[in-house]
Amino acid sequence: MAVSWRSWLANEGSKHLFLFFWLSLNVWLFWKTFLLYYRGLQYYYLHQMLGLGLCVSRASASVLNLNCCLVLLPMCRVLLAFLRGSQKVASRKTRRLIDKSKTFHVTCGVTICIFSVLHVAAHLVNALNFSENYNEDFLAINAAHYRGEDPRKLLFATVPGLTGVFMVLVLFLMCTASTYAIRGVLKYQTNLEEHPPGCFNPNKTLRENMTVPKAFEEPFPNHTTEPFPEDLSVPEPFVQNNFMRICSEEPKFQSHFPETWFWISGPLCLYCVERLYRYIRSNKPVTITSVISHPSNVLEVRMIKDDFEARPGQYVILHCPRVSGLESHPFTLTMCPTDTKATFGVHLKVVGDWTERFRDLLLLHSNQDTEILPIFQQRRYPKLYVDGPFGSPFEESLNYEVSLCVAGGIGVTPFASVLNTLLDGWKRYKLRRLYFIWVCRDVESFRWFADLLCMLHDKLWQENRPDYINIQLYLSQTDGIQKIIGEKYQALNSRLLIGRPRWKLLFDEIAKCNRRKTIGVFCCGPNKISKILHKLSNSSNSYGTRFEYNKESFS
Repeated sequence: MAVSWRSWLANEGSKHLFLFFWLSLNVWLFWKTFLLYYRGLQYYYLHQMLGLGLCVSRASASVLNLNCCLVLLPMCRVLLAFLRGSQKVASRKTRRLIDKSKTFHVTCGVTICIFSVLHVAAHLVNALNFSENYNEDFLAINAAHYRGEDPRKLLFATVPGLTGVFMVLVLFLMCTASTYAIRGVLKYQTNLEEHPPGCFNPNKTLRENMTVPKAFEEPFPNHTTEPFPEDLSVPEPFVQNNFMRICSEEPKFQSHFPETWFWISGPLCLYCVERLYRYIRSNKPVTITSVISHPSNVLEVRMIKDDFEARPGQYVILHCPRVSGLESHPFTLTMCPTDTKATFGVHLKVVGDWTERFRDLLLLHSNQDTEILPIFQQRRYPKLYVDGPFGSPFEESLNYEVSLCVAGGIGVTPFASVLNTLLDGWKRYKLRRLYFIWVCRDVESFRWFADLLCMLHDKLWQENRPDYINIQLYLSQTDGIQKIIGEKYQALNSRLLIGRPRWKLLFDEIAKCNRRKTIGVFCCGPNKISKILHKLSNSSNSYGTRFEYNKESFS
């Protein structure tokens, strides 16, 4: 299966280009900071004492600052949803790049962990060098109190050391260098003009260790550079190019002002403001209008909330205090509010403790199915809070001329909202042909949205557009029952196939029917199916058709 460079660039190009830019920025920042502490005159004496440990610790700290600045941005869900839905991001490639925000967040997190280990290891070397290279001439930059002091005292008996050990234990080492107490250990020289690095002070050094020549009997002018006397031999670095560097005062050192807060304060404030906005927006509970128990342990919850707006393909986060005061879970909207109805809903599969407790609270009898009850007959439901909606890749399914939607089991939920939207009216969207593939293990699962599929099928036939949607239902496991129960589902019974899709033949058929077009591929289901579709989307075909791959990912 040959890879098409055109399809590969469409699916992977922008992602790898952004990754290359981010990686280059990290390398440049690391190397720039490394050279600053390796060659910088203001760090001359500190480098002489600590060596490469100083350069590595500060260079890794700069990479940590950058990634700590970026790691929170992909978690600003409201901001990402706004950018996706606004006209300011007109490029579909840019909007698809936003879908990789979770991957970028994880990448930044892994980078922070790696460079945190490097940062701490370099500081351990620095603690050892502070002890072994203690210098009485420069007491201001010595973290140790005397030569040979136990480095463990610097780690466990000082504020910087204790803080560093604590951060190692909680795996958040990037914050170690953010406090003033820690940054105060490493100092830089401030009086470079009066005391050039490597100079000597004849009023101190030479008189203490050497016989002062006649040339030095007169007072020295302030910071002069003159030919070195022939009768005095002074080794490097006091002599450079046969000239001596004379200092007029002792070096002065100053601690760095904390830099980490400059990097993280902006994203942190943005994230906090967004969290506050989300809390205010979701503070009012929704009104649950109905609860329906579907086959195969699937529960449908329909709700109403004032001023709630959502686009097909988006998801919300549900929080039920009676189930858990701390847990919240994302669920894709299967029904969005429209101009004619304010109801929106979600389908959730009952797997795990949270969904089981939630089901028990919603249903009159957890082991029996219930139908929609009139408002006056309904029980009193528990308080339910909805945070969202938030953007997802499936919003783009209506922006392609041709879309291929592949669902596996309960992964059909994001496409249900798209189908509901098309049922209300399809002419205002760019989409002109939809291939809908749904794979389930048992035939009862198709009943979750059988009514919706039949209504959409009948509507399109009445409008003389039977080719608008191509429905294919696959039953991967069968016990002899090969039809959906009920005469009203005849339109679906004829589209029910036994076995698994032959994906390569399916892609070839779609490419043949849509020559030289760009087709959006959307998948929500098992990773095995996702990997196959991703690989096929990057493969070449003889019809000039390009497939752009999109996958569900809750950020």
